[in-house]
Amino acid sequence: MKILGIGSNYVTDLKEIPEKKKNKKFIFSKPESSLAVNCDVVYPSEITNQLIYEVELVIKIGKEGKNITKENANAYISEIAVGIDYTAKDILADARETKHPWEFAKGFDGAAPMSNFKPISNYNLGDINFDLKINGELKQESNTAYMIHDFADIIVFISKYMTLQPGDLIFTGTPALGKGEIFKGDHLQCSINGELLLDFKMI
Repeated sequence: MKILGIGSNYVTDLKEIPEKKKNKKFIFSKPESSLAVNCDVVYPSEITNQLIYEVELVIKIGKEGKNITKENANAYISEIAVGIDYTAKDILADARETKHPWEFAKGFDGAAPMSNFKPISNYNLGDINFDLKINGELKQESNTAYMIHDFADIIVFISKYMTLQPGDLIFTGTPALGKGEIFKGDHLQCSINGELLLDFKMI
């Protein structure tokens, strides 16, 4: 299984999308051991004291593909979930300063909490609402209409470089506003189209 993510992929104003599309796409990866599916997550205090949350829609690849075309790309998606892309910001800052890879900032155990999957056929891919509440307070929300690079764009881009295989997961970007720091004891709830799918605590 590959777990991939795309950075900086949402806007607050639809008029910004054509210009933002000209920017280079940024893809990163997480190991399978970073997944925490529908369970509480241990705050990784032994490695970081600055943990940043970003809510994201996660798509699952349903069939193998290489050099996938835009017209066919969405047919490679089998299911969708909602998850959190955690970043150890202090580790990331050090990695950037020393020009080292990001793996330890993005790929520690529990860095990818995620809900169970739903069939992609349940959704209109261009109009999916998703949100994150922390301790009952709305922190992030957006709609897939505000994506700079939509699901198909992401699949086309990745498949130029690596073969996508059944079970691969792609974190598709966080809303442009609202990401921030998470703390031990916080209660996170993530929804798609108003349906609560992920409900866990940092312990």
